[in-house]
Amino acid sequence: MSVTSVFPRLEAKLPSVQKPIQYVGGELNSVVKDWDCAASSETGGPTVRWALMYPDAYEVGLPNQGVQILYEVLNERDWILAERTYSVWADMEQVMRTGDEHGPIPQFTVDGHRPVGAFDLFGLSFSTELGYTNMLNALDLAGIPLHAVDRGEDDPVVIAGGHAAFNPEPIADFIDAAVLGDGEEVVLAISDIVREWKLEDRPGGRDELLRRLAVTGNIYVPHFYDVAYAEDGAIEAVVPNRPGIPFRVRKHTLMDLDQWPYPANPLVPLAETVHERFSVEIFRGCTRGCRFCQAGMITRPVRERSIKTIGDMVENGIRKSGFEEVGLLSLSSADHTEIGEVAKGLADRYEGSNVSLSLPSTRVDAFNITLANEFSRNGRRSGLTFAPEGGSERMRKVINKMVTEEDLIRTVAAAYSHGWRQVKLYFMVGLPTETDEDVLQVAELAKRVIAKGREVSGRNDIRCTVSIGGFVPKPHTPFQWAAQLDHEATDERLRQLREVVRQDKKYARAIGFRYHDGKPGIVEGLLSRGDRRVGRVIEEVWRDGGRFDGWSEHFSYDRWMDSAAKALAGTGVDVDWYTTRERDYDEVQPWEHLDSGLDKDWLWGDWEDALAAADGADIEIEDCRWTPCYDCGVCPEMGTEIQVGPTGQKLLPLSVV
Repeated sequence: MSVTSVFPRLEAKLPSVQKPIQYVGGELNSVVKDWDCAASSETGGPTVRWALMYPDAYEVGLPNQGVQILYEVLNERDWILAERTYSVWADMEQVMRTGDEHGPIPQFTVDGHRPVGAFDLFGLSFSTELGYTNMLNALDLAGIPLHAVDRGEDDPVVIAGGHAAFNPEPIADFIDAAVLGDGEEVVLAISDIVREWKLEDRPGGRDELLRRLAVTGNIYVPHFYDVAYAEDGAIEAVVPNRPGIPFRVRKHTLMDLDQWPYPANPLVPLAETVHERFSVEIFRGCTRGCRFCQAGMITRPVRERSIKTIGDMVENGIRKSGFEEVGLLSLSSADHTEIGEVAKGLADRYEGSNVSLSLPSTRVDAFNITLANEFSRNGRRSGLTFAPEGGSERMRKVINKMVTEEDLIRTVAAAYSHGWRQVKLYFMVGLPTETDEDVLQVAELAKRVIAKGREVSGRNDIRCTVSIGGFVPKPHTPFQWAAQLDHEATDERLRQLREVVRQDKKYARAIGFRYHDGKPGIVEGLLSRGDRRVGRVIEEVWRDGGRFDGWSEHFSYDRWMDSAAKALAGTGVDVDWYTTRERDYDEVQPWEHLDSGLDKDWLWGDWEDALAAADGADIEIEDCRWTPCYDCGVCPEMGTEIQVGPTGQKLLPLSVV
């Protein structure tokens, strides 16, 4: 049975909303299939239908590579239909809830404008926990019951993925399943399970489908696990509540990235988006061992793409999209073992064309001026960004970001002397063991950067932008046991730092200062280390009007705190219990039954090393790509291994068209 597009109902109302273009679809390289595409395919049988969502506005969601890749991987199968949906702004939400003579207009996809509630699977990718209220809004607009236990046979299976899915407990009541790790292979495996269940005429209903997903050992179904709490509010245990359900759920790791060169047909947005470029992920994973970095911990091991695959992806992406900027992405792109050859090969290939290359993520100790010159050969010199993270040498040892002040000064000196005029430095405030003095060292470092830039360039128009974010402890990192700094102390340290910068007339005008206050970090901390009880807070916030909490203009700290006071009343725990409290080794963490491959004893040992470094111990965990294995547990646990070059390959220059 076909499903009717809601676009005829929507079209007349588009002039009444801002940026109506974001709701119309039809982007270059987008796909609209028949609702029953499998019936007319060689494969035959039932169609499996996915609605994919990045729970934010179109301008943020469309460039998201995770969703784009899954959209393409799924639609390559002739028996799978995949479409995209994004969060709607308040004006469109009002239009949809008011509706027309046929009733409310449901949450729709931008490809076929089909109701999200009609799909088999509703997959959401969370890179940040602040998108949870947007998920609830989309479920409600789609007519899908908020709570998984209330869903019927015809409701989609709601699946969470992305980095936040490594602790999905705060949204356990709202999702049917969660997937940890890389999605390319697992979405096809899930589709196979759904297809087989449909072929068998849906035996056992929704519950049996979820059981089939759960027994794979790679898909977490919260409904099949019970959580027991102690009298003091801590978790006593998380255990399966039926036979055959695994005690631990393992993450997925895609090993050969060259076999998955996506996106091969990049979506070209109709409206302005946050990233106007074609991006190629040159490797996945990071073993630098920065203790605050969840992304580096949960994406291990390192898997590099070969030079040839990178070159082919860049050439194909430019041809298929028309983008003029290419970003080479990873957690630390200059760490690719053949980044010099990649940079030179691409610079040679596109010299004299309108194609510019960028390396958005660069470590101070991996940067060199030759590399920078290759990437700016076509005459476009954007500012350089580095992330020392900690203001003082002591703090950088605590977080295992082994970059010395001399490293930074030497790097920026090279940049300023070769024509760059602007450098951006990224730091965090609120790191474990941090003092006011550690934070004030940021100002001294910025002044040294400006002074060195003026010295080597002989100019006074040198700029340095200091960008500061609040530290939030994350699951599956050595800092998962750390106490989070309260927002008052965070704001006071930022105030002191701002004053120190402003008071120095010699440097004040050359140093830009960007920061966020400490309040959003507390909410993020509540959501990142929360358990199932936090779901009540999220629902209360949404019911009180919470939407787009990742946007400062829509975020309300008071709403979150008022909702938390109501929702957590009588539980024996509060916001401080989840955020500003230090944990010990024996406490059962909400995510302990979810296996990222990292050994708990290794993480705890690294936490103890951080505390020892704070007291002056000289401890460094080096990158295991270049040193012997230090037993984090990922490779043996996951049956994987680090994959790095050199391949010895070169990129052949292409004639510019």
